[in-house]
Amino acid sequence: MPEAPQEYTLEIEADAEACRDVLLDFENYPGWSTPILAAEILSRHADGRPHHVSFALDMRIRTIRYTLAYAYPRASRIEWELVDGDLAGVRGSYDLEECPEGTRATCRQEIDLGFWVPGPIRRIAERQALRDSVLEFKGEAERRHEIGAT
Repeated sequence: MPEAPQEYTLEIEADAEACRDVLLDFENYPGWSTPILAAEILSRHADGRPHHVSFALDMRIRTIRYTLAYAYPRASRIEWELVDGDLAGVRGSYDLEECPEGTRATCRQEIDLGFWVPGPIRRIAERQALRDSVLEFKGEAERRHEIGAT
C-alpha cells in the first residue's frame, strides 16, 4: 500500500441517505465521474446492496480495470477493497456524518499501483485524484437533491 493514505473531507448539501444512494448507484458513475468509463455490479449482499463491482477507468495512458468488494459495517460507512484487477491494491472508505448543512463526507483511500512512481509525483497525483472524485460525488449528490426538492 502507499506510504501515506489519502483523505479528503467536505460538506454536501444533501442528507446522508441521498449521499449513500449516489455512492451505491454504481452503474450511473460513468455519467458523473470523469475517469470512470464503466461500472457493473457483479454480485450483491443478501440485503441487496452491491458486493462486488467491476470498474474500467480512463487513466489517459491506458484503461485500468479492477473489481472491488464493498462492505457496510454501519449505516454511516461504506468500505471497499480490491479483489482483482490491474492494480496491486486498493482499500478505502466513505464516512457520512449528518451536519447542519447536510452531510460531512470523508473519503479515505490507499492505492498500490503495483509499479514504482517517484514519491512526490505519486502523492500529488493520488491527492488530486481523490479530491476530484469527492468533488464530483458532491456535485452529483447536490444535483440529485436539488431535483428531488423541486
